[in-house]
Amino acid sequence: MHHEVTLIATVALAFVFAAVMGYGADRLRLPPLVGYLVAGMLIGPATPGFVADAALSAQLAELGVILLMFGVGLHFSAADLLAVRGVAVPGAIGQIILATLVGIGLCALWGWGIGAGVVFGLSLSVASTVVLLKALEERNMVNSANGRVAVGWLIVEDLAMVLALVLLPAFAGVLGGNAGGAGHGAGNADALTIALNIGKTLLKVGAFAALALYLGPKIVPRLLKMAARTGSRELFTLTVLALALGIAFGAAVVFDVSFALGAFFAGVVMSESRLSHRAAADSLPLQDAFTVLFFVSVGMLFDPTVLFREPGKVIGALALIMIGKSVIAFLIVMALRYPIGLGLTVAASLAQIGEFSFILAGLGISLGLLTREGQDLILAGAILSIILNPLAFMASDALQKIVRVRWPAQWAGYGRQRSDALGAELQRIRDLGEEREAQHQLEMHKLIKTFPLFAQVDEHSLEELMLLFKPSSASPGDRVVRKGDRGDGMFFIAAGAVEVKLEQKSIRLEAGSFFGEMALLSGERRIADVVAIDFCEFLVLSRRDFNRFVAKHPELRAAVSEMASQRRKTNTAPADAE
Repeated sequence: MHHEVTLIATVALAFVFAAVMGYGADRLRLPPLVGYLVAGMLIGPATPGFVADAALSAQLAELGVILLMFGVGLHFSAADLLAVRGVAVPGAIGQIILATLVGIGLCALWGWGIGAGVVFGLSLSVASTVVLLKALEERNMVNSANGRVAVGWLIVEDLAMVLALVLLPAFAGVLGGNAGGAGHGAGNADALTIALNIGKTLLKVGAFAALALYLGPKIVPRLLKMAARTGSRELFTLTVLALALGIAFGAAVVFDVSFALGAFFAGVVMSESRLSHRAAADSLPLQDAFTVLFFVSVGMLFDPTVLFREPGKVIGALALIMIGKSVIAFLIVMALRYPIGLGLTVAASLAQIGEFSFILAGLGISLGLLTREGQDLILAGAILSIILNPLAFMASDALQKIVRVRWPAQWAGYGRQRSDALGAELQRIRDLGEEREAQHQLEMHKLIKTFPLFAQVDEHSLEELMLLFKPSSASPGDRVVRKGDRGDGMFFIAAGAVEVKLEQKSIRLEAGSFFGEMALLSGERRIADVVAIDFCEFLVLSRRDFNRFVAKHPELRAAVSEMASQRRKTNTAPADAE
């Protein structure tokens, strides 16, 4: 096959095999992602037949992770993160430390060195946000309190892994590896070097978060509004993707933050715009497609022979992932005095590993800390835990029912105070979002009520029209339009009243009326002065925006033309002003 079509062949075969295997998994009543993983194995190097380009697949999969994390950010505001910080921050950090220690102990039993144990333990301690989101979506739990805590927990884990990826090269010499293998040029790590690396990493992550959360809401919504004002759906979608991928790439290059976290913050920033729901809808198809490629690429990395070569070690790794981490997370949630149901949900959420585990394993090999056998065990643990993760959620649901029935007092009472406080905070954030949406709907309803002309326009187009309007105001006596001027806009009176001064008479127009349309339709100059006779508020539609909008809505242009024709007859009639 010619190298020019490698990309096409990889994407085409990945989608074809994923579709077939996903459908087969669904017929067997298994999650479709199991089929995607099997598809990756079939086109991977470990099985005979066509072998897809693994490096290319990994980059395509990274796009899936970026788009998925961007989607999470769109529905997960900074306020959500702050609301769950009481359980997510100490919980995630504590769970990573304890799970890593257990991993080090497991490696010691196998006769591995401390460096391999650290990399192995860290790789198994961090769960996959991609897998968690898919599980929560299937159970309609993304917006629940437990779902918010689980997602927040994994976001903190991702932040911790960014720090770990920077610190590992600094500690590689101490742990028995080769620091130069990662290209960081760190010889013998000393306390000063380590401290500088920690400080540099925290400074970069903090600077990126500060810039994203401070400047982002001032710039990103404005860019979205500019794209929406063009009326071009493809340009709006392109702007959304450019912002998501651009911020993710810039975060990785400038601040050494992972693509996934950069995309997450891009989504958080964009969520402040009232166009966020439209951005989410437009990016969803690409998000779904590239997420499939993520699971296919994971399957391609897996060598099934490790299941027969090292069955005991595979079982040990899987037990740490699905039992050890879950028990640790549950005990931490209980120690923080949060509800039992929350603890069981978080425990099930962490019973798998994913993208950061592969990155850590690759770095461990380059540093000489981890062997290929260790990487195979991590991949085996990832594949098996992803496949079995639905069973963890089923077990969580069953345990919740048992506790609720057998120990109703403990179920209802334990952690209730913290649960109520957390629920109240999340509800307050949800109410604010619903209030903003209700206010937006009220504005559209008010626009239709004031100007019945727009009742025939659908909601999507009405939202676009509201972005095109430019507000203006005038005080009594102000000349709004001057006779003889070129018609550059159409004025809709939202409040107040104006007087149209013709040669032989004057016409009074009040709220709900509009003027300036005749010059736009005919291309001629203004034929009358328009003076405010009250404190007025206008919605102004420029010539360019007017022509572009009515071109897509010919029925609206016809209605405006008819009204203009009637007004022209009224203006030339000898009767008094209308």
